[in-house]
Amino acid sequence: MATVERHHMSIGQIISQVWRYGLAIFMALVFVFPFLIMLTTAFKPSGEIFSAPPEFWPRSWTLEHFGTAMTQFPFWRYLSNTLLISVLSVVGTLLASPLVAYSLAKLRWPGRNLVFITVLATMMLPPQVTLIPIYMMWNGLGATNTYIPLIVPAFLGTPFFIFLIRQFLMSIPNELIEAAKMDGASEWRVYWDIVLPIARPALVTSAVFQFVWTWTDFLNPLIYINDDKAYTLSIGLYSFLGSHGVQWGPLMAACVLFTLPAIVIFILGQRYFIGGVAAGALK
Repeated sequence: MATVERHHMSIGQIISQVWRYGLAIFMALVFVFPFLIMLTTAFKPSGEIFSAPPEFWPRSWTLEHFGTAMTQFPFWRYLSNTLLISVLSVVGTLLASPLVAYSLAKLRWPGRNLVFITVLATMMLPPQVTLIPIYMMWNGLGATNTYIPLIVPAFLGTPFFIFLIRQFLMSIPNELIEAAKMDGASEWRVYWDIVLPIARPALVTSAVFQFVWTWTDFLNPLIYINDDKAYTLSIGLYSFLGSHGVQWGPLMAACVLFTLPAIVIFILGQRYFIGGVAAGALK
């Protein structure tokens, strides 16, 4: 009886695993399918894009749409603009957010918990609520039509990343920091040589999030940038669609070029990304 029971339990476990993995694969395909359509359309000749019956894979592969996309609008200028904003935003995030998170996690000072609650409260405000007041502030400072409103906020700390890094730092034993101070290490030395190396997963996670968010941001550049020479890729794609109509081949090729850097960054930081998110969630 025991053998039969163990046999039935193993079959039940197999069925459960097949169900879970099957569901995961199905959901992955649901999310990946639009990207695959975009990718295959970018490599199809114009005559095959709306062929009847529709075909998923191109019968003949072509790169002409990529050349068209990069010549019909200033792709490289928009790429450099987007890369500049994204890199500086990541730098600002890695400079400001860990400092604030460390002070909230490991330093004791009056009002620390109140400040942390205030930081969390700002995360609960929808961006649409603060959009107009923030625009009026930057407009009053004469910073509209510049990259300042797109870059400077990262250097002032981002609530989500402060929360994420702070939760990770809470898992670092206080005894480790106290031992370093007993050996003569200053507060800055503890932060730079001990805390930051340990918090690398959370820092890489924050950097990946910030890069992808800034790279794909459409609303903020649309609001603050008026000069077409300063457009980012997201605004450039929109202007390309408006000025040339719906040319699906070049449009899909431009979308592939726009999406590729974000995918590469995520793949490069995937190991740290998963570790940082898991550590923050467990905490």
